Amino acid sequence: MKKLLALGLFLSMSAVSVVHAQQDPQYTQYMYNQNVINPAYAGTQENLRVTALYRQQWSGITGAPETITLSGSTPLGDRVGLGLSVIADNIGPVGETNVYGDFSYKLQVGDATTLALGLKAGATFFDVDLNTVQTTVPGDPLFSEQLNETYLNVGAGAFLYGSNWYVGFSVPNMLNSTHLDEDGLEFGSETQHYFLTGGYVFDLSENVKLKPHALIKGAFDSPVSFDVNTNVLFNEKFELGVSYRYEDSFSGLIGMYVTDNIQVGYAYDRVISDISVVSNSSHEVFVSFGLAFPRKVMQSPRFF
Repeated sequence: MKKLLALGLFLSMSAVSVVHAQQDPQYTQYMYNQNVINPAYAGTQENLRVTALYRQQWSGITGAPETITLSGSTPLGDRVGLGLSVIADNIGPVGETNVYGDFSYKLQVGDATTLALGLKAGATFFDVDLNTVQTTVPGDPLFSEQLNETYLNVGAGAFLYGSNWYVGFSVPNMLNSTHLDEDGLEFGSETQHYFLTGGYVFDLSENVKLKPHALIKGAFDSPVSFDVNTNVLFNEKFELGVSYRYEDSFSGLIGMYVTDNIQVGYAYDRVISDISVVSNSSHEVFVSFGLAFPRKVMQSPRFF
């Protein structure tokens, strides 16, 4: 029983995100990282695009969550899109790496409206180094183990969009799994999460665009969380924004199109949840590269 209590306390302290039904990493700049959460997004832009993102959550807490994502997608002909995403998420001694391939197929459902349907398939590599965990049960063999597990997973999504708007829905992990099972008690279980996203680009003037976005995230057995965000883009080059995550944080965002094909961004989250007594901020940066295909002219520049 002491072993179970110690393990349960460790997992609840080192993986607070699980307690808040956020087993999947969260992103403030999700609108520029949609390939990770929705396979239908793959290939919806007219060029090959690669995005790298780094998130440091709850700055100042030892062992706090850190997430690195690398994703890329490209159209293959007029209908098919292909993508690849790698998500490395670390919380204290717990490491999880997800590697997924994405496939999407586009259907023209109106003069300027496209519906993309996508599938995601890959594997989760889960690693726990319990040697680094300090416990009040000296010599406990459980805390001298290195645990390594691999799980297969699949996901699906839909992405409906026009030239200046989008709506997406996805369940990126459809298979349930349990990372640790000690004497019949399960810890660190993966559950099915769903993501509903939407956004619009308003032309306020020739040089100013208003870009509201929203994300609703939940697990089928947990409460729902949501983000609302508004960005303002100036001269199609410089971007400022604000965001709110329900009962969690307020955020400021800044971004820039360094060139037509290179975009960078930074988000600062001011934490307002209970954890603010030990950490009041999170940070996130991303860079995105686009590669135009030879002899192909961009028909409609996209800002999401």
